[in-house]
Amino acid sequence: MIPQVPLGREPHHIRQRIEALEYVLERSFTVPGWGRKFGVDALAGLVPIAGDIITGALSAYLVWEARNLGLPKWKLARMAMNVGIDSTLGMVPIVGDAFDFFYRSNSRNLRIVKSHLDKHHPAARIIEG
Repeated sequence: MIPQVPLGREPHHIRQRIEALEYVLERSFTVPGWGRKFGVDALAGLVPIAGDIITGALSAYLVWEARNLGLPKWKLARMAMNVGIDSTLGMVPIVGDAFDFFYRSNSRNLRIVKSHLDKHHPAARIIEG
């Protein structure tokens, strides 16, 4: 289920938006019989070039939101590198589609943002139940 997405500028609202985007891009579907989760990133990768450009832009939005939270430049660079690797290798026919299925740049970037928020904005921590 996709979480409700608030529009505020507070850290906990940004966290919810980032979590929702990561869910849609990386974990919104399940492979029947295997249980492996995948998302729009892997599906869009099946559309040559355009799919990877669109998901790359959505991933870049996640980095932009992290910038708005005040993450240090080295963390933003690491996040941008994750997006660059995913977008670049995702454009390679066939191999890129498999790569998109296993390399979850948005999940990696979400972990970076959560780590920062937990340390610098502990009130933004959301307890899932």
